[in-house]
Amino acid sequence: MEILRNVVVLVHLVGFAILFGAWVVEAVARRIRVTPLMNYALVISLVTGLALSAAWGLDHDLNYAKIGVKLVVLLIIGALLGIGSARQKRTGSLSPAIFWPIGILALLNAGLAVIWR
Repeated sequence: MEILRNVVVLVHLVGFAILFGAWVVEAVARRIRVTPLMNYALVISLVTGLALSAAWGLDHDLNYAKIGVKLVVLLIIGALLGIGSARQKRTGSLSPAIFWPIGILALLNAGLAVIWR
């Protein structure tokens, strides 16, 4: 069971890496846009995060405050990606006020996972 949980943790980290990596690629190339890869990565992070928040027969209690905060941050990222995708389709461009918080919040979410014990 512990091996399965560790695999889910790995996939969760890969989802974050894809989201943040896709955002960094667009930021470095100075293309302010949302890509479908960011949306897929968000879904991977959400599904695996929800799976990790289930009790896996752990010998310790889960930190529900941390899980809740990370979920709220992920939902905000999802809202920004959705708004950004819609505006991008409608106008062909995306506001930096929507693009930059996506990367900042993705990094914040990873920081919360690592720092908050």
